[in-house]
Amino acid sequence: MNPNEKATELFAEGYSCSQSLLVSRAEQFGLSAENALKVSAAFGGGLGRQGEVCGAISGALMVIGLAHGQTTPQQKEAKEHTYQLTRRFIAEFTRRTGALHCSNLLGCQIGTPEGLQQAQEQSLFKTVCPRLVAEASQILDEILNEN
Repeated sequence: MNPNEKATELFAEGYSCSQSLLVSRAEQFGLSAENALKVSAAFGGGLGRQGEVCGAISGALMVIGLAHGQTTPQQKEAKEHTYQLTRRFIAEFTRRTGALHCSNLLGCQIGTPEGLQQAQEQSLFKTVCPRLVAEASQILDEILNEN
């Protein structure tokens, strides 16, 4: 199964958007699935279901960090390259989806009880979010395959 299929399957199984993105590629970077699930758990729903930056973005950026991130303060080129790829990812995600924040992507504020209820009643987590996970995964593949 390719990483894009794995990300969408993980999301369909009930993992958060951030977990789905990170776990779909974690093992290729030596990160266990268990640790990937734990480290990405707080980012779903736009930072702990606050409707902020989409967790699919957060998970994808964690993967970019695993692929290109610096490991010492002296690795300034790696740091800049990672930031460049991050900006490219965010620009492309915004171009394809229209926004970065869950509240804008879903059209409601899931950080409030009323907004969460609205999202659940409208099945947004089952209709909108899978597309966002798929888009983030596809963009991530494009960026990783180029670099």
